[in-house]
Amino acid sequence: MQPIRFVDRKFTYLLIMTVFVECLVGYGATSGQFQKVVLDKAFRSEGVAVGDINRDGKPDVLAGELWYEAPNWTMHEILPPGQYNPATGYSKTFSQFAKDVNGDGWVDSIITTMMGEPCYWYENPGRKPGHWKQHIGFRSACNETPLYADLFGTGERVPLWGVQPEGYIAWFSIGQDPYQPWDMHIIGGPKAPGSEPFSHGLGIGDLNEDGRRDVLVTAGWWEAPQDRKQAYWTFHPAKLGDACADMLVYDVDGDGDSDVISSSAHNYGIWWHENVDGKSMDFKQHTIYDKVSQTHAMWLIDLNKDGIMDFVTGKRYFAHNGNDPGSKEPVKVLWFEIRRTDSGPQFIMHEIDNDSGLGTQFEVLDIDNNGTLDIVSSNKKGVHIFSQQ
Repeated sequence: MQPIRFVDRKFTYLLIMTVFVECLVGYGATSGQFQKVVLDKAFRSEGVAVGDINRDGKPDVLAGELWYEAPNWTMHEILPPGQYNPATGYSKTFSQFAKDVNGDGWVDSIITTMMGEPCYWYENPGRKPGHWKQHIGFRSACNETPLYADLFGTGERVPLWGVQPEGYIAWFSIGQDPYQPWDMHIIGGPKAPGSEPFSHGLGIGDLNEDGRRDVLVTAGWWEAPQDRKQAYWTFHPAKLGDACADMLVYDVDGDGDSDVISSSAHNYGIWWHENVDGKSMDFKQHTIYDKVSQTHAMWLIDLNKDGIMDFVTGKRYFAHNGNDPGSKEPVKVLWFEIRRTDSGPQFIMHEIDNDSGLGTQFEVLDIDNNGTLDIVSSNKKGVHIFSQQ
């Protein structure tokens, strides 16, 4: 075990975090400034959420039919857990989000399952024993990258994805009766690109620099109107690369306009798409890295707090049960530091781990309250926290 530095006023919590995790869960050194915490070695889900489930002031982890109680990550059932074979099958959870859906003060679990099937939410019973009650959030959740994101720049995350059979791209709000299906706010469609069940590529960000966050797919982008509840946003065709996962909007080269970062969900390739002049909205694709495959999820965040955004990604383990290019290669978690130079942006790759990877959705936040950002993931290799020291 490597030496650990404690902050005095947080000593008790951090001591419990490290000692109990090492003894009861699993603790191992990773590359660089992260420590790998193994919450579970079983395949539970390919999405994960974080929320204070039992209202004790500590963020807990949700993965599929289970939640793990901080600080020693005690396992609790949301539903009877499924038995999923990572070599031949899939779980029932491809993305997972934590939100108090019914407004009773207890954090609930939202999941999307196999693409095109309904989105469900599971009602936290609070102090009552037993499994959580299942409710339908909406009848269809399509695209392989369903989003739960801050579409309006208010700090409030909302669901956003495709809807079949109509072929809408839409965001959703919870109505007056949270037990009824959510209200759908149509952005584009019918037959909108990116709305198909297994479509790849979805993102949000202020692409045209007007102060409002737009919605992106690989075929183009919908321009956010002043009233975001307005239906049928204006669509602008654009060439934003091959089938990908999350699409991140950021001024990569520091020239004052917004570019796009994306990655191949089932092949090799991480790219940035340069906004050529900021006016025509034409994009030129550049390769960032092409030595890792199946990077099926990404996060844009200033991980090292240097004022320039970075991004986190990683290999999805056996996305198509070993049939994708590079399936047998090391299952890495990576973050890329963006540096701006006179000759253009540089991307410094940092390896966090090489035997876990990421699923189809993950979270980045300060889960251990030590002032640094951590990574929380669940996939066919288990449930993990990468704690930044």
